Amino acid sequence: MYKSILTPLDGSKRAESILKHVEELAQRFDAKVVFLKVIEPSTFIAGSETAFYAQYKEEMEQKNKQAEVYLAGIKGEFREKGIESKVRVVNGPIVDAIIAAADGENVDLIAIASHGRSGLSRVFYGSVAAGILNRADRPLLLIRSR
Repeated sequence: MYKSILTPLDGSKRAESILKHVEELAQRFDAKVVFLKVIEPSTFIAGSETAFYAQYKEEMEQKNKQAEVYLAGIKGEFREKGIESKVRVVNGPIVDAIIAAADGENVDLIAIASHGRSGLSRVFYGSVAAGILNRADRPLLLIRSR
């Protein structure tokens, strides 16, 4: 039923609560898993001094490297269980990047854990899960983490 599963992670234990579900689905359907980490760029004001741009660029490169190491560790855990996977680190707005990765990888399922924000925190921070739910054109497995 599922040949490939996109699993966006943000590095938190809450986000990782989806992994046991993804593992079970991947083993059941012999599916490939694509682990995704989205790095939201910091705001950079055009026209700022070159030194600040260099620092910004270095900071983004460091965040990307850390994300690759993080995802490589999870990929290794899945490899030990006989599950084929790959990692992707992208920069941009989170929901847009997840939808683009789902399209680019042509996945059959997006599996994500929701942090379960409500009230004012959802208003101020938005909801990645809600954004994906509203825009995804494929099945979505959404687990509310606690």
